[in-house]
Amino acid sequence: MTDTTDSPSERQSEAVGSEPEPSAQDGEGANGSAGPAETDEAKPAKRSTVREIALLALIAVVIYYVMLTFVARPYLIPSESMEPTLHGCPTCVGDRILVDKLTYRFSSPQPGDVIVFRGPPSWNVGYKSIRSKNPALRWVQNALSFIGFVPPDENDLVKRVIAVGGQTVQCRSETGLTVDGKRLNEPYLDPSTMMADPSVYPCLGSEFGPVTVPDGRLWVMGDNRTHSADSRAHCPMLCTGDPMPGTVPVANVIGKARFIVWPPSRWGIVRSVNPQQGQ
Repeated sequence: MTDTTDSPSERQSEAVGSEPEPSAQDGEGANGSAGPAETDEAKPAKRSTVREIALLALIAVVIYYVMLTFVARPYLIPSESMEPTLHGCPTCVGDRILVDKLTYRFSSPQPGDVIVFRGPPSWNVGYKSIRSKNPALRWVQNALSFIGFVPPDENDLVKRVIAVGGQTVQCRSETGLTVDGKRLNEPYLDPSTMMADPSVYPCLGSEFGPVTVPDGRLWVMGDNRTHSADSRAHCPMLCTGDPMPGTVPVANVIGKARFIVWPPSRWGIVRSVNPQQGQ
């Protein structure tokens, strides 16, 4: 008996006619990368993700803008006129405050409120635009202002309400600062900041008044009384003449200062202290 063996030609024909075994990673190339079908499916998914992210970003910007316009807005204190209540100076980083724009839609400013307002025309003399003369940079500044990252290009001021429409305010050395003939109680004044003692120099400047505040307007003053260009500075003839230039229209009020949000060491509430109480 002799053993039979396949001839070389038979072995070759079997190898050629045999079915290849399926790959362990079917649909992938030799290096494990995704095949054409899977790549085509990934592209629409990526485009959909990009669209969703862009839509969410747009919604976030719109919500932020609505909040800035109607609810609240941050403002930077540029001067020292409200020291020590609010810190600020022309050459340093001052307090950044959150201004409530909603309250005065349902009520009016009251004595003691710290408010942010647009300066009336007579208060804007000497105001210099904070925008660049370069058109491209100015466009960027306006765009950032639109979403609240750059202050608006207007003369926005912060002061404390001392008297409202219908009240009469004046200051005399013998009586001090009075509203409707009653002396004010002002615990927010700091003699060391003003470098003057209110008990010795009650007017902290020139005497003025009496002036009756017109309806719909406000008499405002800074807490740093000796370093504040407030209602006193804009009154002609020591405010005994036309009261309009020295007072601020309620319509110009942007909102009420509520919180100090920056720097962290200064976090806190901006309190309304009515100087007409406890007279």
